[in-house]
Amino acid sequence: MNAYDDGADVERTFAALPPAQGRGFARTWWGRTWLTALEGTALDTQQLKSGRRLARAGAVGAVSVRPGRITAVVQDRDRTPHRADVLLQELSGEQWDRFLDMTAERAGHVAALLDREMPTHLVEDAELAGVELLPGLGDLEPECGCGAWDHCAHTAALCYQVARLLDQDPFVLLLMRGRDERALLEALHARGDASAGRSASGAEGVDAAEAYAAGDILPSLPGLPVLPPEPGTPPSLDTETGPAAGIDASALGHLAARTAVRAHLLLAEALRDGPGERAAEPEPSVARDAVRLAAGEPPRAVADRLAEGSGRGREGLAVAVRAWRHGGGAALAVLDEEWTVRGDSLARARAALESAWEADERPALRSRANHWTVVDAPVQLRLGRDGRWWPYRKERGRWVPAGGPAQDPATALATAEGAGAE
Repeated sequence: MNAYDDGADVERTFAALPPAQGRGFARTWWGRTWLTALEGTALDTQQLKSGRRLARAGAVGAVSVRPGRITAVVQDRDRTPHRADVLLQELSGEQWDRFLDMTAERAGHVAALLDREMPTHLVEDAELAGVELLPGLGDLEPECGCGAWDHCAHTAALCYQVARLLDQDPFVLLLMRGRDERALLEALHARGDASAGRSASGAEGVDAAEAYAAGDILPSLPGLPVLPPEPGTPPSLDTETGPAAGIDASALGHLAARTAVRAHLLLAEALRDGPGERAAEPEPSVARDAVRLAAGEPPRAVADRLAEGSGRGREGLAVAVRAWRHGGGAALAVLDEEWTVRGDSLARARAALESAWEADERPALRSRANHWTVVDAPVQLRLGRDGRWWPYRKERGRWVPAGGPAQDPATALATAEGAGAE
């Protein structure tokens, strides 16, 4: 196979684009994904902003695109030129074979590419074949004449400008991955002819009995992943492209951050407890999930929306967040639910209260439902449905959680009293 056939040493050069005043840099979903790979990796958001300004002002010269690399000369605001390069890993020959085989089997994928479109199902089918077309976080490697080791304003400007090129022609991305348009279409055409020949002569089959007999032979499971030291950081939403109507960028960013924290917690629990079955958690209600999100210290505007959406108001949500931080959903249930203690549960509760203190030290308690309040004192015990005791304290006329649960009511009461002394 010669150099042209496999896309090596093929280069396309695009003339400098006019200034991008008044428009975003990516309008297609694949163009936005390209920018996400940049913006989620760069460590200095100020460099991204400077890069956007340079690209918007038309400071990026002609862009050269070839397998594994894009290059352009970018001028600073003082007209100092810098050669900027961004590297992207080429697909291997095996990956290209898988991609071509998959695409040749789906006429719609070929038609979309010829229409200069990259539909999501094409990218998803490629991923199922083990081929990542679009770059992910960390895949865009910068090199710049200014000497910066991370993405600088010049490499950022180049990436923003290339997003505009990708909007117009997804074959730009495929060239970066190692194949130019002509070589790619020729390879697809050859596979189409070969497939038609096989169909005409009759496809080779697999013995049904052999396939059935091997159906229960499964590969061994992969090893367990290593728990990252901390939850991942979602990509920055600070871009030139404004959010769609009805989308609150700050709320979306907070939701992504809390999702990362929750995923990290679930992975930690799974690694700690092993592969055994886990009890299914109930589906969270909107009101309960609002408390979970508010516990992550959202921006003020987001917190106000959560307070309204939960039906608790600001003060009520603040109390619910305190409960959540002491014990998650179980603590929140104790805050919200008042239930009548009967039968064996009542007998166990009375026995626990009887044995928790010496007779001369036992506080005078007034009971109502699952609440035991100390007479003439702003402290209270609440019994959870699981038999644990939760400390509460009255503040500004409202009962608020004062700590985590305890099996011993005396311990829980001491926690409530200690909270008042802080």
